[in-house]
Amino acid sequence: MNKRKTILGLMLLCSATLPKVNYAQIAQTVNKSKKETIMTIEKNKASDEAQIRGQIDNFVKAFRTRDLNLMMSLYAPEFVAFDIVPPLQQVGTDTYRNVWEQVFAFFQHPIDFETRDLSIVTGADVAFSHQLLRMQTTMPNGQKVDRWERLTFGFRKIDGVWLIAHEHVSVPADLFSGRAVLDLQP
Repeated sequence: MNKRKTILGLMLLCSATLPKVNYAQIAQTVNKSKKETIMTIEKNKASDEAQIRGQIDNFVKAFRTRDLNLMMSLYAPEFVAFDIVPPLQQVGTDTYRNVWEQVFAFFQHPIDFETRDLSIVTGADVAFSHQLLRMQTTMPNGQKVDRWERLTFGFRKIDGVWLIAHEHVSVPADLFSGRAVLDLQP
């Protein structure tokens, strides 16, 4: 019995010396912290989306002005392209630089673009975007080009900069003929 009284006495003594816990205040602090975290995430997301949108604008600007250096500055070192032109894939920025040199030499000035339905999804260090892209220009033989393409970018955030790690350009194909369908409109 004395043991019980001693234990009970120690428990009462300990509980009397412990600070009172204000559970409402703890819950309020946790909620405030959650709100601040959500606000920070949303702010970072908006900033990341703006930076990616800027990179896409630079892509269009580089294409329109045939600025090879600007174009190549947009790509990550381990870049992979699934482009509209053969081969099935291009790996590395050195290889892709050659593709852009050929493209810029092929199309006559001006090269005009219209983009539509841009969608951007961001994570901490990876993101992707997709959009429709209308290209209007003239080929060396005088033939006019006016077509819609599908453009998807995969981005990686490297040293705080969003760079294109993957690019996929495509047009729909007729499965029966095996030919590209270039006259579709959104």
